[in-house]
Amino acid sequence: MPETTYVTFEESWDAASRTGGRALSPAEARARDAAGLPYAVIYRVPGREVPLGARMVAWQAGILDSWAYDEHGRRTAEAELRLRTDEGRLLIRCLLVRRYPDAQTAEFDVHCPRTAVELSEGGSARISHQPEGMRGASLEAEVAVAEEHLWTARPCFDDWPALPVEDTLPDWVAAELDGAASDWRREPSRLLGSADFDRVFRPGTLTAGATVLDSVPCGSVRVPSGVLAVACPQSWDEVPGITVAVPPGTYPLKAALVEVADRGYGPYKEVTAVRLQICDAPVAAWEMALGPGDDTLQLRAGEAFGFDTDGATGAFGDAGVWQDLRDLLERAHRPGSPEAEKLASSAAGMHLDGGGLGADLAVFYTGGDGVYPVWVGRSASGEVVCVDVQTAFERDFEA
Repeated sequence: MPETTYVTFEESWDAASRTGGRALSPAEARARDAAGLPYAVIYRVPGREVPLGARMVAWQAGILDSWAYDEHGRRTAEAELRLRTDEGRLLIRCLLVRRYPDAQTAEFDVHCPRTAVELSEGGSARISHQPEGMRGASLEAEVAVAEEHLWTARPCFDDWPALPVEDTLPDWVAAELDGAASDWRREPSRLLGSADFDRVFRPGTLTAGATVLDSVPCGSVRVPSGVLAVACPQSWDEVPGITVAVPPGTYPLKAALVEVADRGYGPYKEVTAVRLQICDAPVAAWEMALGPGDDTLQLRAGEAFGFDTDGATGAFGDAGVWQDLRDLLERAHRPGSPEAEKLASSAAGMHLDGGGLGADLAVFYTGGDGVYPVWVGRSASGEVVCVDVQTAFERDFEA
């Protein structure tokens, strides 16, 4: 740590944007520490805009989270520590270290090598190592951990000059990786999916007790900015959680329609997936779309990231005018609104003509509230072929 390092105190800290809340004096921070109230410690050096690291402390909640940053503002390491019954020590619950190959690699880039460690009070740790980044396989192991590696002393307020978390792995983790033997599991990438979404768009295919019918056109979506947003249009979030880079253009949307077998009350039809078609190349691989901060090392088998909805809807739209499209949609729903004529029903849900915005919003109904993964079909050369969302919970594309 540079000898010129100094600390400042703030009421809160956002690790992604590297911004905090109200500045605190050392006396205010000390008082909050004594009372167990939240506050942040920011580590800085003169002449560098980006902090070296940050710590978010909330003793009443038993929380101490830490981040280290490189000169480009990218998080190189993170740690979660939790205060246990013995208030004199903290459990080192999670560690995450990233390696950026060059200055141009973006934070959370899918090619960035990373290692995560999850520890338990029982003396075990789960190590996940992705030497080729999220697109590559993960080396996984559960190992026994010595007591001294699980715990650290609760720091006093005057102990803050130490950096919150180093951007190197602890020696015991590095030793485990260096000695990784054949008993380590090699798990396939959690970013890449094995489900064949094309099956539910092939008429006549039998899948999970249903017969695939002809897909139904649901209008088109203009994406002039080249950044497609996929999110719940009723979310309170101003910025869409999932975005996918596509060539600027206008793309058709279609719904996969299936006829579900008789379950005692007669067969019925439903939409089981929606697809925005970007080009006509065959899909060589399916890749999970990620939101800001999503890291596949946080996923267990069978889990996936996606967009969240509590209104049982999702939507495709241009990220550059996402908020404008949502505002227009809200006005179009008002009785007697002049914008109502811009809204039309579709087999998937609704289609909003964005008019002068130069972009559109295609709303689709989901099978309920919850988290819905967004899957990007890529060609053999890596270009985006289509963007798909499964809209029915019970439908199993691999059945």
